[in-house]
Amino acid sequence: MRNCILASTSTVHGQTFLQYLMPQLSEFFKSTKELLFIPFARPSGISYQDYTSIVAKAMAPLDINVKGIHNFTSPSEAIDQAEGIFIGGGNTFVLLKTLHELELLDVIRKAVHKGVPFLGTSAGSNVCGPTICTTNDMPIVYPPSFEALCLIPFQINPHYIDADASSTHMGETRETRLNEYHHYNATPVLCLREGSYIEIKGSNVILRGTLSAPLFRQGNPAIELESGSDLNNI
Repeated sequence: MRNCILASTSTVHGQTFLQYLMPQLSEFFKSTKELLFIPFARPSGISYQDYTSIVAKAMAPLDINVKGIHNFTSPSEAIDQAEGIFIGGGNTFVLLKTLHELELLDVIRKAVHKGVPFLGTSAGSNVCGPTICTTNDMPIVYPPSFEALCLIPFQINPHYIDADASSTHMGETRETRLNEYHHYNATPVLCLREGSYIEIKGSNVILRGTLSAPLFRQGNPAIELESGSDLNNI
C-alpha cells in the first residue's frame, strides 16, 4: 500500500522550503509524529545536521519531530521503525551511491510498500524510478549501479525546463537529452516542472500541482499531461 508524494523540488521561487506543499503535507503526514529524514543527496556546502535542521524548521508547524538518519547507529533499523520517510534533494549520484553502500534500497522499498508515508523531492524523487539515468545532475561520484528504488515503473526528470525559442544558446535542450535517453532505453519519462508532483495512494498514481507535465515515450513526440492525470500504465 504505497503512500507517496514525489515532487520536482522542495522550494519554488519566492517561497520557503516546502511551503508550496504544506497544505498537502498537513494531510499526508497527519498521523506522523516523527519523520525520518535522509540527507545523503547533499554533497557539500552544508552538513547532514544543518540540512536536517532546515527540514525540522519546515515541519515544525505540523508538529512533526524530524530526525536525521545519520544520527542512528543502524540506518536500516531506523527505516524499519520510521513513521514517515523524507529523502531530500541534492546530487542524485551521491544519494544513490550512499543508499547502495548502506544497503538501504530494499529496506526503503519494503517500508514504502508497507504503507509508510514517503516524501521525495528532486534527487529524492529521482531515485524512485527504475534508474537514475534521467537525472540532471553531474556524476561526481560513481554508484555501483544506476538501479534505484523502482517504486514507479517510469523515469522522472525533475526541474524540467522548456526550451526558449528566443534564446541564442546552441547547446542541447532538455528535450534533446531525453530523446538521447530513448535512443538506448524504452522506459517512459515523466518530466516535472517546478511545483508539480506525483501522488501515489496504493495503486493510484496521479499527477498533481498547477502545471502540466511532458511525457516522453520512445519513438513518439512528447505529450502534455494535465494536472489530475492518471499515471498508471503510461
